[in-house]
Amino acid sequence: MKKLIAEFIGTLWLVLGGCGSAVLAAAFPDLGIGFVGVALAFGLTVLTMVYTIGHVSGCHLNPAVTLGLWVGGRVDAKDLLPYIVAQVLGAIVGAGILYLIVSGRSGAEIGGFAANGYGEHSPGGYGLSSALITELVMTFMFLMIILGSTHANAPSGFAGLAIGLGLTLIHLISIPVTNTSVNPARSTSQALFAEGGWAMGQLWLFWVAPIAGAVLAGLVHKYLFARSDT
Repeated sequence: MKKLIAEFIGTLWLVLGGCGSAVLAAAFPDLGIGFVGVALAFGLTVLTMVYTIGHVSGCHLNPAVTLGLWVGGRVDAKDLLPYIVAQVLGAIVGAGILYLIVSGRSGAEIGGFAANGYGEHSPGGYGLSSALITELVMTFMFLMIILGSTHANAPSGFAGLAIGLGLTLIHLISIPVTNTSVNPARSTSQALFAEGGWAMGQLWLFWVAPIAGAVLAGLVHKYLFARSDT
């Protein structure tokens, strides 16, 4: 149960910190943090949680990460569903807190609520194929970073930095394409609150592509480190 509570809290923080920065601070008049600030915010949420709850639950905060770690031989099958449920619930609560904050402003509009999308809902107008490729490849690289930096032969104590900076880089690359998901829980939470219903209609991609990329990374990692994994 402690692991699930940790995953719930960690994913809540990821959504509140990452999506909160996008919704509240990215375009703040004259002082907005922009894409770079949002990318850094997402990286910092993971970086801080790695060292806060990593020793409790492993700090997955992401159904795709949990599945990729399972394929890579790092997670027991019995933990898959409980972890994913805790992550999705934590993300939804984080988005709910953010919704309450946003709606407390006079004349506030919820709008897209930092939801992920493609086509007319992509920040840069990128279509379905671009979004699919981006999310698959970015999640693949994210899992390769996670699996590699937490390997028994990797320098100890630095995984959080590699993972947090890796997620920052991923956002710098892909925010213009999809608003960056690489995390089905994060996509689900924002889609539930976004106005217009379009985000729920496009949500399937932000489950399928990240999971496919994560599973592929788990398989590649097992092949590359087959002789030295413990």
